[in-house]
Amino acid sequence: MRLVFPILTLNFGGAQRMLAEITNGLADRGYDVTIVMPAHAEVKFDIRARIVRGRHSITLDAGDIPPGDVVVSNFYTTVPACVEASARDRSVHVRFSLCYEPTFLPDDHITFPTYHTTPHLIVLSEWQQKLIELNHGIRGHIVPIGLGPFMQNLNLRKSTPPAVKISAVVRNSEGGIAWHRDQDYLVSRLAFVKHHYPDTEINLICPPDEFHTAPSLQRLRDTGSFQFCLPNNDEELRYLYNKTDIYVSSSLYDSGSLPGLEAMRCGAALVTTYSGGNADYARHERNCLLSYRYQNRLAADIVRLIHDKELRARLALQGLYDSYQWPWARSVDAFAQAIHDIWNSR
Repeated sequence: MRLVFPILTLNFGGAQRMLAEITNGLADRGYDVTIVMPAHAEVKFDIRARIVRGRHSITLDAGDIPPGDVVVSNFYTTVPACVEASARDRSVHVRFSLCYEPTFLPDDHITFPTYHTTPHLIVLSEWQQKLIELNHGIRGHIVPIGLGPFMQNLNLRKSTPPAVKISAVVRNSEGGIAWHRDQDYLVSRLAFVKHHYPDTEINLICPPDEFHTAPSLQRLRDTGSFQFCLPNNDEELRYLYNKTDIYVSSSLYDSGSLPGLEAMRCGAALVTTYSGGNADYARHERNCLLSYRYQNRLAADIVRLIHDKELRARLALQGLYDSYQWPWARSVDAFAQAIHDIWNSR
């Protein structure tokens, strides 16, 4: 079966990692997988599928998309080209929704109707499945996020000083399109912890390219309250997770929320707000401390784990154990099954 994936970028990020792992896994299983990208799009992952470049610098249109049996759109801006290519080639258009754009991006009058272009839908979580079914009447196939064997606990904490190390991911939030991360809340709560527990080490993890283009993040670094960490690759990211005692996420709205699961795999205790998609793996008081945003409990949960080393160790151990239920192989199997189900039902 020929699968075509128009993808605008494979820069560092959870959605892009999902695309990389799914296309690699399908290629490894013998599928004919082609990734179509704009001429100047970045590729930061090791990609084993075929990559072809379109004619335009940062966009794709139907003329860039080669014939295939199934064409898979992801972000809403790839949908029109997939609709046109699907009609031209009589292929099946499948929407791989890595995020539900209408409720957190501007121009919902544009993003909302893109979910009416095909009945064939793949989503990341039960929460996202219910949300889209409620709004559009389409019940998507669930393909969960995953982890590979590389992301693992290296047992580095035994060699670190006794000060509690706290980490969180920050991204370029300028322009308002990242409001769902609630980053101002995250930073304020981490600053509160640092003020009351000055011996803690608080690391903010950010993709280097985003840090260098975000004046707000540079100003935050200049306050001296936090240590900025700019991992260039998965090895550096894994090291940071492995040096983390408490990983913190403030996201309000995520289809899958991969970093929290990665941190759990590396042995960190997770403190998180409910973001929808993380409910599939995050269990309050079992493998993490989870709060709803209205409870305003993020700092209190961090402080609780600073004081209660036994609870911190128990949550970290259970989180590590639970994370092994989320291999990438399961994700690829689910995607392949969804494609075959869709193909047979067309």
